[in-house]
Amino acid sequence: MAAPATMRRCVLALGSNLGDRLAALESACDYLADVFGGLRLSQVYETEPVGCPAGSPSYLNACVEVETDMPAEEILALCLRIEQALGRTRSGVYGESRTCDIDLICCGSETAASPQLTLPHPRAHEREFVLRPLCDIDPQLVLPGQSRTVAELLTTLPAGPAVTAFPL
Repeated sequence: MAAPATMRRCVLALGSNLGDRLAALESACDYLADVFGGLRLSQVYETEPVGCPAGSPSYLNACVEVETDMPAEEILALCLRIEQALGRTRSGVYGESRTCDIDLICCGSETAASPQLTLPHPRAHEREFVLRPLCDIDPQLVLPGQSRTVAELLTTLPAGPAVTAFPL
């Protein structure tokens, strides 16, 4: 008999830089709420593109926290289905513009390193557009493999592209 799954806090980072960006984030949250129930949401931020082709439009970014016992691989598969339902296409160009991007940042203290999934997200601790909204949800969160809180990580980032609160 398998051990019962353990509930844990999982954080997802949302982004959109094509079409009605805010509507895409809201739709992604609606899909996630249908699956997980209650969500903890950050503020929405507008972010200059990072690592994207020249001329890429600005992103809207946010973070969402859910509580679940769903395996991380299933959460990732769900995120990919939601992205596709919201019109995301993948041409293979790194950093290409997208209607919706959902990254699994962390699942409790779980770590993973496979071709399909890396937990925690390998660059989350380096990205203001993840850390700033994550601080809205839980500034004292320590990502697996890190020794500092997300608030502390945020204060140590070098100056980079602007991440500003988006007026709703």
